[in-house]
Amino acid sequence: MSEYGTEDERTFAALPSVQGSAFARTWWGRAWLQALEDTALDGQQLKQGRRHARAGAVGAVSVRPGRITAVVQDRDGTAYRSDVLLQELSGAEWDRLLDLAVDSAGHIAALLDREMPPHLVEDAAAAGLELLPGVGDLEPECGCDAWDHCPHTAALCYQVARLLDEDPFVLLLMRGRGERALLDALQERSAARAVGAEGPEGVGGPGAPGWSGDSGVSALAGSVGGSHAAAVPAEEAFAAGGILPPLPDLPFPPAAAGEPPSLDTENGPEPGIDPVALEFLAGDAAARALRMLAGALDDAPLSPSQDAVRLAAGDPVPWIAARLAEGSGRGRTELDLAVRAWRYGGAAALEVLEEERVPAPEVLVRAGAQLAEAWEDGERPELRLVGAARWTVAAADAQLRLGVDGRWWPYRKERGRWTPAGPAEQDPAAALAAVAAP
Repeated sequence: MSEYGTEDERTFAALPSVQGSAFARTWWGRAWLQALEDTALDGQQLKQGRRHARAGAVGAVSVRPGRITAVVQDRDGTAYRSDVLLQELSGAEWDRLLDLAVDSAGHIAALLDREMPPHLVEDAAAAGLELLPGVGDLEPECGCDAWDHCPHTAALCYQVARLLDEDPFVLLLMRGRGERALLDALQERSAARAVGAEGPEGVGGPGAPGWSGDSGVSALAGSVGGSHAAAVPAEEAFAAGGILPPLPDLPFPPAAAGEPPSLDTENGPEPGIDPVALEFLAGDAAARALRMLAGALDDAPLSPSQDAVRLAAGDPVPWIAARLAEGSGRGRTELDLAVRAWRYGGAAALEVLEEERVPAPEVLVRAGAQLAEAWEDGERPELRLVGAARWTVAAADAQLRLGVDGRWWPYRKERGRWTPAGPAEQDPAAALAAVAAP
């Protein structure tokens, strides 16, 4: 996302054209578009705006407090300056918002990770502050003299949703504060709050609330060897916090799992025991434990059939893969398909491949609406429902499958078999685009 500018104005280079994907991936980006779509009176203007945005007709976007601006071209080449206005927060409102942000370190951490923390938005709304725009908040101004949202201002809003996905500070600048000024204000408030908590002579020193010499330490320590710790008044525990040693840093998990023990011993194995297979399972257990330690593994239980596919996805030697196929009741071809599905989405993708569960009625209703709106007029493929939750593209070796969670899985017919073609997408057009990808 190329940009330049100052603290009070950021200008983003024109984004390239995009086909077959949603304009907003994040919840705050979708909320921005919801405000646009709830405000505009003419749905046809929005459709034309989406076409302009997809075609790359929106030029460089300037973002400054209260306003976004870009030049948008019609299909005939006519260019219009388009602006969308959003009310800035007042100084008092910013003070309340900054106090809310400082109340939680998670809010600040999320913003630094370029995410909009939902609890901050909820807390702000409860305090009477609306960070995200609502109905009527996005006010259009365009050189085409339209009095409502026209294709040009709509295209600008759709393009800005892509910018918001990458950086929520874009929205905060529209509300009146640039990133640097906002972070400086947060740092200043955090420091002031820490000084206020320490008291006039520092945390734990004379003059701090509840100070009583060593009482805090001894009370926190309790009776050595006793089964119960003594109750500690809150003011003493707080005072002792400044003189207790800091907790050690959490250890990092090792970079790689250790080598499993070798079972190649002088004594032969018991009948029916395969040492090589046991070594393979021990190595897999070590790798799985490392991933669990790092917090990167879903601990949902797997069936033996699912676990066989997971093991096969680790590219074991051929004879182990053959045993996994046999043990899971699959042929080698079926196991290869299952492994491909697993690599795209784990147990959820495997279920979509091998079972056809009917999603809940509300999921099917939402799916029908997504299929109706995912493509522009003239771009929508002809889809034929071939099952409870499967749609095949007419005259093409492409298929969409709907998971029970409402996500779309792309499939491609290869050698007469429907084969997983990519990971799940929330947008059916984006999922189908994966089928055409090499």
